[in-house]
Amino acid sequence: MIVEIGECRIELHEGDICLEEVDAIVNAANSRLAGGSGVDGAIHRAAGAILMQQTRERYPGGCDVGKAVITDAGDLPAKYVFHTVGPVWQGGMEKESELLASAIRSCLNLAIENFCESISFPAISTGVFGYPKDLAAEVVIKEAANFLFEHQKPKLVRFVLFDNGTYGAFARVLEESSE
Repeated sequence: MIVEIGECRIELHEGDICLEEVDAIVNAANSRLAGGSGVDGAIHRAAGAILMQQTRERYPGGCDVGKAVITDAGDLPAKYVFHTVGPVWQGGMEKESELLASAIRSCLNLAIENFCESISFPAISTGVFGYPKDLAAEVVIKEAANFLFEHQKPKLVRFVLFDNGTYGAFARVLEESSE
């Protein structure tokens, strides 16, 4: 599914984010940037040791929720990995939507700062962090669309979704937003 915003576009794909041939892949990281399970673990395994090496050297204090940091992509087909920390779902009463929007915005700002034309996101916070997929989709699609409308870059924002249920949640939101 594709929606155009000016000269930019938002795409949805079901698949493996580690295979994305884009300028930047976003990693749904933990605040210690220590690698983990799910998307985080898959990206670390596919990229190789450089991710841990660079995160330890560059960001010994980790990364705050809603922020993002950058490393090289190692063995991944991308140039960079943007490590962002999404919020843990706590019922929606702890500013989770604002923090999730901030994580998306932080990555998109890193894309502009590093001259990236294309970026691929996973469904941040929807795995072990427990954020409901439909609610997360509403936040991230809206934030990405608003950012593209305002900045007209990067040219491609792709959400690479691991399973059919997540794809369906994001597709519903993207379709409604394009009407």
